[in-house]
Amino acid sequence: MTAQRRLLLAVYTPALTGNDGRTLAAVRGMELALSGLRLEWKVSKEGHLVALPDRDAWLAEAATRGKFPLLCNGDESYPVTIAGLKMPASHAPGGQALFDIHADLPLDVAVIEAAANVLVNVAEGARAHWGRATPDRAALEIAEQIAPTLGGPPSPPRGLPALNCFEQSRSPELPYCLGWLNYWSAAAALAIGFPDPARDAELLSRARRTASGGWVVQLTDAPLDLDNPAHLDALKRAYQRFPGIGGRPAP
Repeated sequence: MTAQRRLLLAVYTPALTGNDGRTLAAVRGMELALSGLRLEWKVSKEGHLVALPDRDAWLAEAATRGKFPLLCNGDESYPVTIAGLKMPASHAPGGQALFDIHADLPLDVAVIEAAANVLVNVAEGARAHWGRATPDRAALEIAEQIAPTLGGPPSPPRGLPALNCFEQSRSPELPYCLGWLNYWSAAAALAIGFPDPARDAELLSRARRTASGGWVVQLTDAPLDLDNPAHLDALKRAYQRFPGIGGRPAP
């Protein structure tokens, strides 16, 4: 049986400092974007699904401890998950601690149609600096732009640029990679110089402004597939347009 394709989403937000409502807002935003989705289950240490009768209170209590434990929809045939991880200052850009909220969804028609809203709702609910959502196969290749080899530096596939490690980025507002869908807060957009009407006409044709003044920018009409030469070219052009992404030195 062919493995189910997945959409991998991640947003990077300031570190949790107690229950400020951001984790719950991210979860509710994801549910709002996908009709019928309810993230009201956790997974026990033994790997069993456990229903959460008071999910909101459970999530709020975890946030007071700086945690965002995994939540899921309780459907093993159609799994949807969301969780968060601390990123200590020593491993974060600009020496500022961050929180990585990531979600995993099936890459089907319903999710593809809702993907931009899912990304925006999670990112803006969490008050993220930036984020992205990318099909799993493309995401693995994009990760190779950063991951070091046994010999040292990264070895990107397909002529993609090498990116520095996350902690080498100058600022938490600077994205460290691109994806199929990209969320840039107002500060992130300013940091990379987007939009420039003279240079970004193509990107703007697949972009929209968010309620907070940020942007969601879609690189390709269909989900990013790096076996498609047009998709690969679109990704390369975006890296050329924004040389600051990935902690690269300014030209």
